[in-house]
Amino acid sequence: MTHRPLVALLLCVFALPAFAAEPAQAARATAEQWLRDQYATHGARVVAQAGTLDPRLQLAPCPTALSAGLQEGTRLMPRMNVTVRCPVADGWTLRVPVQLQVFHQVLVIARPLQRGDGVRPDDVRSEERDVTRLGYGYVSDLGEAEGRTLSRAMAVGSVLTPAALGGRTAVKAGDQVQLVSRLDGIEVRASGVALGSGDSGSRLRVRNGSSGKVIDAMVTAPGEVLALP
Repeated sequence: MTHRPLVALLLCVFALPAFAAEPAQAARATAEQWLRDQYATHGARVVAQAGTLDPRLQLAPCPTALSAGLQEGTRLMPRMNVTVRCPVADGWTLRVPVQLQVFHQVLVIARPLQRGDGVRPDDVRSEERDVTRLGYGYVSDLGEAEGRTLSRAMAVGSVLTPAALGGRTAVKAGDQVQLVSRLDGIEVRASGVALGSGDSGSRLRVRNGSSGKVIDAMVTAPGEVLALP
């Protein structure tokens, strides 16, 4: 009596999960790379680690390159859900959770400062920080603090934020602004109305003048804001 047919059948059974898992691993890799490409700008260091997917997933291999993106209005956070699609007829869609870190050089307070103090070069130092955890924004260039005074006291080690700087305001609520959107190397400009006030680096809400949609944006210059993914 030979056992070869039984052995062959068992090998096929055990091979199936690995074959089924291959598209899932491709989806994880696609989600990670998309986030790296999206946020690796201006010298940023991006660390993206996709979470483990349900091993019971049965995804057919995709005959073409996978596409990825974020839901409209998603803000930069330590945990992102990236939608990955197989863009063919009857293709599949999968939401991949990814732990994200985006490291930028930011200014950190080097000695205790009081409300009303100006910010001089020896008052701050540059440190690499994960900006996904800096929900109030950050300042990376000391020029942004030139001619400004602090609106509150700041302790050693605190990240200098736009809100901590008093004085001039680059965008005021109700201002007409240029709304800049960047995606995959393409830049689109539209007019909008600021729904909040802030200096460069501040986050605020802006109403798109064409669509009427309200989106999150970051002030980049007087009268100009960058749409956040």
